[in-house]
Amino acid sequence: MEPENLTRVSEFLLLGFSEEPELQPLIFGPFLSMYLVTVLGNLLLILAVSSDPHLHTPMYFFLSNLSFVDICFTSTAIPKMLVNIRMLSKVITYEGCITQMYFFTLFAGLDVYLLTVMAYDRFVAICHPLHYMVTMHPWLCGLLVLVSWIICVFISLLYSLLVLKLSFSTDLEIPHFFCEINLMIQLACSGTFLNNLVMYFVTVLLVSGSLAGILYSYSKIVSSICAMSSAQGKYKAISTCASHLLVVSLFYCTILAVYLSSAVTHSS
Repeated sequence: MEPENLTRVSEFLLLGFSEEPELQPLIFGPFLSMYLVTVLGNLLLILAVSSDPHLHTPMYFFLSNLSFVDICFTSTAIPKMLVNIRMLSKVITYEGCITQMYFFTLFAGLDVYLLTVMAYDRFVAICHPLHYMVTMHPWLCGLLVLVSWIICVFISLLYSLLVLKLSFSTDLEIPHFFCEINLMIQLACSGTFLNNLVMYFVTVLLVSGSLAGILYSYSKIVSSICAMSSAQGKYKAISTCASHLLVVSLFYCTILAVYLSSAVTHSS
């Protein structure tokens, strides 16, 4: 391998959605609006939960944590993309790219775990309503959130350390609007077998475990709802799960869209 390929790079280029200058304002406006709506909406929800004693329940505790994580998740990539569009620049420093990748992985993982924990919360509330307040004790809720943070911090740190060991050539263009770990690994000119092995193993374990937990919880919930004799009870049970199901669908559809757009952009 040539010596210059082993030198540490100082910056990457984020190609974004389009390289046409006249399309940049059309991209800037919608993304700025969506970002502001996301941040303000989640902040209002956190303030509402914290200020209303009637909302100090396990479900809203998890929901407020999810709102905080969503704010952080969107803030890892969107602000930098908006600045680059405004400044007509595509540059992100090596350190900035690693930091962005770390926090993006961290908060994406937290989203996955919190959605799974919320599915368990709904399972206990509907299938075991008489034991709900005993089972979902505040210390257990706090422990579930704490364990989620510890696991995701460890996974993100592991990913980042593995990427730091990689060497990059002069081709430093990332065909996306943020430093996505899979694309960074593809740019490396050194061996990436360990990175790919760890990334795919952990990702499959994380996503499949989360989906399995959510599907199991809702299979039990559906069985309990079908066994209810009261139409009002069925409606109440379905209404308590509808918002969570919507959030789960939006999250996984968004993640899928991001990775599909990454694959299409890279192939083109």
